[in-house]
Amino acid sequence: MKALLDTNVLLRAAQPSLPLAADVRDSLSALVAAGVRLCLVPQNLYEFWVVATRPVNLNGFGLDTKSATRLAEECLQNFTLLKDERGIFATWFDLVDRHAVVGKLAHDARLVAAMQRHSLVNLVTFNKSDFSRFPLISTFSPRDILSGILPVT
Repeated sequence: MKALLDTNVLLRAAQPSLPLAADVRDSLSALVAAGVRLCLVPQNLYEFWVVATRPVNLNGFGLDTKSATRLAEECLQNFTLLKDERGIFATWFDLVDRHAVVGKLAHDARLVAAMQRHSLVNLVTFNKSDFSRFPLISTFSPRDILSGILPVT
């Protein structure tokens, strides 16, 4: 069984001092112990890079590129990176049209498109409500996982 990690989970996994980082660490450990393969798509790393290198006063980590590279490489070592496939665009375009997705939520629709392209149904995220319009996926917060609610097969 596989689950995609939302970038907000990935960011907390990379910065142990952030709020809820312990929940992320413990929930990811629980998923791995349950045999779940934790996955990323390239978009996760693009979004991760933006936050990691953005100044702290603009809600970023304020890291230099060498530090951001080191953290991104750790993510690549710890999680399975799925390919960015050509068919993701057509699926994304259909999703944003069919579900009337507007603004920044189009980024979330692209994650869902990648999930569909890779036959994933499970997403670990802190923003479950952002994905509620997409009926073909199941969302789980780190707290859900710590309370025993695990992804479906």
